[in-house]
Amino acid sequence: MAAERNKFIKIIIIITTITAAIMELIDMSIINVALNNISGTLGATLEDASWVVTSYAIANVIIIPLTGFLSRYFGRKNYYLTSIIIFTIASYMCGASSSLWMLVFWRFVQGIGGGALLSVSQGILFDQFKPEEKGIAGGIFGMGIVIGPTIGPILGGYIIDNYHWALIFDINIPIGIVAALLTWKFIDRKEDEYNIDRKAIPIDYMGILSLAIGIGALQYILEKGQSEDWFQTEHIRYLTALAVVSLAFFIWWELHTKTPAINLRVLKNRNLVGSNVLTFVCGFGLFGSVYLFPVMVQRVMGYTPTESGLAMVPGALVTIFAMPFIGTALGKGVKPIYFVILGFTLFILHGYTSSLASPDASRGWFAMTQIFRGVGTGCLTVPLLSQAVVGLKVQDMAYGISLNNMFRQLGGAFGIAIMNTYATNRFATHRSDLVSNLQENNPLLTERIEGISHGLIAKGVNPIAARQAAHGVLDHALSNQAQMQAYLDGFLLISIFFACTIPFMLLLKNQTMDAETRAKIAAEAH
Repeated sequence: MAAERNKFIKIIIIITTITAAIMELIDMSIINVALNNISGTLGATLEDASWVVTSYAIANVIIIPLTGFLSRYFGRKNYYLTSIIIFTIASYMCGASSSLWMLVFWRFVQGIGGGALLSVSQGILFDQFKPEEKGIAGGIFGMGIVIGPTIGPILGGYIIDNYHWALIFDINIPIGIVAALLTWKFIDRKEDEYNIDRKAIPIDYMGILSLAIGIGALQYILEKGQSEDWFQTEHIRYLTALAVVSLAFFIWWELHTKTPAINLRVLKNRNLVGSNVLTFVCGFGLFGSVYLFPVMVQRVMGYTPTESGLAMVPGALVTIFAMPFIGTALGKGVKPIYFVILGFTLFILHGYTSSLASPDASRGWFAMTQIFRGVGTGCLTVPLLSQAVVGLKVQDMAYGISLNNMFRQLGGAFGIAIMNTYATNRFATHRSDLVSNLQENNPLLTERIEGISHGLIAKGVNPIAARQAAHGVLDHALSNQAQMQAYLDGFLLISIFFACTIPFMLLLKNQTMDAETRAKIAAEAH
């Protein structure tokens, strides 16, 4: 009976942790197909609506490297349970938001709660398996990691097409409540979670505060600088100074304090520096492309949210098939740098081929570009993390892993902000170029306007109104073309970013990992 009960509890814990992780991952990807609808419903521009994604990413950047400290300080079970509750309450408040900035605030709070759901979920899951079963645990969790982003865009598209966008957040509420109850009932505390001497665990308030201020100010500059004329605006100049001072102080403080929140001293390892730069670019490309694609096909090509979600499925499916192969290869000692090189090559192909799309591009064309992205993601996610810790001492691995995860999320936050700003700037440039080519004495232009006007007159519209409407139709077509070109330029920028950082691969150590290193990565990667 005891064995059966233990088996039952093990299954419950597996379901709880996987569900919590999938819930967080769905929420990261489900929002992308909803941005167009949210911006329209709340009366905001798409550029402002992108803060709904960015605020969550910023919260993740701040909280992810602190999860280890917070687990020690509060106890892993307490921290995990509290994070689920915060995530669930914030989900309700997101759905109840009546303005964009209220939604942005609660998305930030949701990101604070969600930051623990991946890393702590995996730690709890791995505790249920014997050392020789860690590979099975990694496979189970890896499938969950892929399932979340696969389901998110499809589910988000269906909800947006048939219900109110608030439901994409409200669906978390029953899941969160069940996960919280199961965590409270079935997940036990470890021995070191009892009688925690919190006075003996110093809190790096200065490090945490300076990181939050610096990242927040920098993100605002990247998001709003374009629309507010960059350094011609007084508060942008002040925020730039604040970002520089805060981040410089953060780096100085973390290098000199005895108990840093994030141990930057491990960056003396050049392999870790190179890996973190490549991981930053990986996050930039992954989040940036996933942000650009649904916006482009919905705004320019007339896709419904459901169709844009389904168009992203091929990339997720190939990732599902690729990850077990990559994990097996790494487990057998294949050097991760080989997968990193392949992943960068595929992401460059993804950005380049996506930039060649035309307004009448077929779904098959986009399936090909998404497959490049999917296989590239599989080749970079775990291999880059594996490469990051090559050469690190055992006691430094946790710091190296947390830094690598932070750089991935930071790259994602920057990717969304830069894609947003870059697309806006390129739209203005392309529109100006197209308008400059429209000469009144151009016979093709005259013929086009006359053709539209005559068609409207034939439907009963008076000649003056018909001519005005013809100019409006032409202006709309011109804006659509400029917008399409701007998004395509964004995809090309992703390729350029990846290509420009290839030299950082020269910093990577090309050596085989031992079994102990692989086990450590399997236990802590997320």
